[in-house]
Amino acid sequence: MAANPATPTPQLNLQTEKTSAGTVVHVTGRIVSATTEQLQTAIRALIPENKWIVLDLTNASYVDSSGLGTLVGLYISCKRGGCELKLVNLTQRLKDLFHMTNLASVFEGHGDIADYRGL
Repeated sequence: MAANPATPTPQLNLQTEKTSAGTVVHVTGRIVSATTEQLQTAIRALIPENKWIVLDLTNASYVDSSGLGTLVGLYISCKRGGCELKLVNLTQRLKDLFHMTNLASVFEGHGDIADYRGL
């Protein structure tokens, strides 16, 4: 009987960059069911102290349906907390996913990360 190779656990790395008005969170890795709790915990902790939170998805390699649901949930949590959630540097796949799910008007058009630096 052949041994099954261990499947690597999806990794997610979040690095924050604070500005005077908000926080930029640089996302690296996969936003999938195994990593959504980590993302939720990190972003929800930032809501009370920020006017806006920007998720820089330049290095987000994959978002599954759980990840999409998490982004929607975080958008709602931010809105309720008096904070804006913005997504920047979306991959074409993510843009297509937002269009298919009618979320493009919510998550697209937030510009580039350079728009939020120095604020």
